[in-house]
Amino acid sequence: MALTYRGRAGKFLSDRGVKDYDLVLVETDRLSLKGRVIPRPELFDDTHLVIKLNNGYNVGISVDKIKNLKILEKGWKHREPEIPRMEPRKGLPYVPMVVTGGTISSRVDYRTGGVRAYERPEELLDIVPEIADIANIDYRPLFAEFSENLTAGHWVKIAEAVAKELNSGASGVLVAHGTDTMHYSAAAVSFLMKNLGKPVVFVGAQRSIDRPSTDAVLNLIASVRVAVSEIGEVVIVMHGSSSDEFAWVIRGVKARKMHTSRRDAFLPVNSMPIAKVTREGIEYLSGFRRRDDSLKVEIDTKMDDRVFLLYVWPGMDPKIVQIIKDLDYHGLVVAGTGLGHTPYEVIKELERLVKDGIPVVMTSQTLFGRVNLRVYETGRLLLKAGVIPGEDMLPEVALVKLMYVLGHTRNMEEVRRLMMTNMVGEISRSISMRFFPPCWVS
Repeated sequence: MALTYRGRAGKFLSDRGVKDYDLVLVETDRLSLKGRVIPRPELFDDTHLVIKLNNGYNVGISVDKIKNLKILEKGWKHREPEIPRMEPRKGLPYVPMVVTGGTISSRVDYRTGGVRAYERPEELLDIVPEIADIANIDYRPLFAEFSENLTAGHWVKIAEAVAKELNSGASGVLVAHGTDTMHYSAAAVSFLMKNLGKPVVFVGAQRSIDRPSTDAVLNLIASVRVAVSEIGEVVIVMHGSSSDEFAWVIRGVKARKMHTSRRDAFLPVNSMPIAKVTREGIEYLSGFRRRDDSLKVEIDTKMDDRVFLLYVWPGMDPKIVQIIKDLDYHGLVVAGTGLGHTPYEVIKELERLVKDGIPVVMTSQTLFGRVNLRVYETGRLLLKAGVIPGEDMLPEVALVKLMYVLGHTRNMEEVRRLMMTNMVGEISRSISMRFFPPCWVS
């Protein structure tokens, strides 16, 4: 094997004859560790040695702190085990997985040190055999993108792929997706799919399946259970606690990623979870659209992605609003403060946008609760300026919905009517105090 390390670490290792994948014993003043040398990407620093311990964790050690290094074994003749192809099991429902990328659909390849996607469902079933007792799984690779790179065009492709599978007899469809923008995609597919009567389950992972602390296993088991359940709408299924106990089922237009790295990063906003799923079964917690296998899904792909999302802040320059028109955006979603407010100076600029035929929708940075523009003077001025109240929609959901609405009409009154109409559960008739997380999350 070659040595991928450079700089100080590269010289330190090459002077001692160390190559990638050698098994080494590393000693510092404080500890002694045995592990296999992991390749070091060029964009990382040149001062650390990274070894993989027997427990699966990687540890970085500054070469300046290493007192002694001993080679225990040269190289690593690793071969991936042969995994036999599995035949579909009679009597089990069919659940395809539309793969878009993300941690959930990949694992570390220790031959190269890189991350690769699973290529066959058998690879996944070899690691999570439990799902083979729930449904017959198959892969439908669509694209392999980091979720932050997805666009409205990708959302349309996801919806089309899902509809094709559902109309071909699938019991439900899993969408393997990166977590960073999963709530955008789930919301978009919710609006794009018409006449939906089966589960469309977005699932991801905060930590890859090869890690001891992975959330992927439970998420996959839970998502497959939901894909064959009585739910007939677009949902997100992710960990519901920091432990490995259960996963939440969250409506696609009510979900948000609320933490950068916790396994239970996703929460419902302004609603209860639809259900709680364990490895053994599903406990339904709130209302949902029920499965109807007789329905044929239709796709409405009209979207206008020229919509801007603006977070206001104290002291912001109101001229920023006019840039939106200069950049040829067709709509604006504002994440205002509190009940849906902006500084006074910004209101005049928003009014100019509305007069120029650019609809403005107001949401709240607080996320929880409902926009109300009739309480304070600021809100009343915003209403007078023609701003559309976003009710209790998340800013991201309002963004996606406005893209969808503008794909169908640019008439300002019709845009207002549609934005204030509940289409797929994005607007709540009422919001209980129980919907705020400290009231229901144990």
